[in-house]
Amino acid sequence: MTLALHYALRSDVGLLREGNEDSAYAGPQLLAIADGMGGHAAGEVASAVAIAAIAPLDEQNLTDSEDMLDALAAAVAAARNTLHDMSLSDPAVEGMGTTLTALLWAGAQVAVCHIGDSRAYLLRDGDLYQITRDHTLIQSLVDEGRLSPEAAANHPQRSLIMRALQGSTDADPDLAMHEALLGDRYLLCSDGLTDVVGDEAVHEVLTTIPDADLAVKQLIDLALRNGGPDNITCIVADVVDSVGGPVAPTLAAEMAGAAAHGDISALLRAASGGSGTPTGHGPTSGAPGASLNGHRGRRAAAVSVADDEDDDDEYDEPRRRWPVVTSVFVVLILLVVGGLYVGYRATQGNYYLASDGAQLSIYRGINQKIAWINLSHVYRRTGVPTSHVPGDLTIPTTPTSLGKTMATLTSIKRAYACDQDQKALDTWTAKYAGKVSAPANKKTHTPAVVIPPKPVVPGSCPAAGVG
Repeated sequence: MTLALHYALRSDVGLLREGNEDSAYAGPQLLAIADGMGGHAAGEVASAVAIAAIAPLDEQNLTDSEDMLDALAAAVAAARNTLHDMSLSDPAVEGMGTTLTALLWAGAQVAVCHIGDSRAYLLRDGDLYQITRDHTLIQSLVDEGRLSPEAAANHPQRSLIMRALQGSTDADPDLAMHEALLGDRYLLCSDGLTDVVGDEAVHEVLTTIPDADLAVKQLIDLALRNGGPDNITCIVADVVDSVGGPVAPTLAAEMAGAAAHGDISALLRAASGGSGTPTGHGPTSGAPGASLNGHRGRRAAAVSVADDEDDDDEYDEPRRRWPVVTSVFVVLILLVVGGLYVGYRATQGNYYLASDGAQLSIYRGINQKIAWINLSHVYRRTGVPTSHVPGDLTIPTTPTSLGKTMATLTSIKRAYACDQDQKALDTWTAKYAGKVSAPANKKTHTPAVVIPPKPVVPGSCPAAGVG
């Protein structure tokens, strides 16, 4: 028996957004969804870039698990490099980024790639599992035990993302292998669904509507009925027998959302405001006349001054002395102010990390103050809690270049993520090591035993107890 996929894909702009910043791809060997961010069409560009980078994997027929994970990592890195180059060429899209959740298939093997807060779910034997972990501030608080899952579901900052695919930071997705079984049902979705539709409602739709296309439509309808404040994109995929099964596998690839436009260059032009003549640079009506009137006015003023000088020679000397004194005084002030400004500007090539309330922010300048003047200001808020900072790192950090400061921030995020992944693995090992899944036995009235997928600690993380 060979496993295959029967899938359906839909995307809706929602009720409040003007454009769709989600992108998605569904093919026989690849399911992927991306939720762009950045505004002014930049989010559309970012999500379309991510899908364009990863979609070719659907045709590579990879079978080795290591090759599958490497291919996913390489595609994400390529998307990151494209976003970086776009940001360098057009500062208007510098802050754009996207989430990305993808499943790459080879028979029963599934390679999972995830960054951000889009989600992948598995429905197996009637139970629903979330097989990705949200890279959000609120999820980190839940992991630390500082916030309950119930409180997190309605928290106003539940969409504050800590990790995303952006040109300004290293690509750092979660990568893991997963094993599929015949009869499994998978759901990939953007947070336009999960922010307004709870897991219980999602579970009910996936268990009661066998047709994948109808299930996708019902999920989107639920999100719209609950306000539809964001773009909504869903993929429902059923694992079927490729030969002789009651449901035939899907063979045609589909795209949805911004990626379906097929022209990233057009999206980029929209993000940067178009390529027409910038406003304020066209010819000014009546300029020649205005210029001539200006010359006439200056000539009349010169004649008047000459006449005054002829009539008031006795007051000529004092009038000449005061402008000289005033000019010297103004020059001295300008020199002092200019020196202060030059000194201030010299500090603005430095960046450092410091606490900004309960989170870390990147500050521009140096951590000093002259009189009442601060020589630094918040350059960017990161959303990373100060509690994530390792004990061997001193905050504030030493002022340095923006690149090195971003590298330090990435190291903090990676160290925390590795710590959480290790804790998840330790918990799984303590609870499920040596156990195997087993179906229910009606004769012995033995309930089914379902072992959730084993968490994977990325190879880039230090081994337990090291570092």
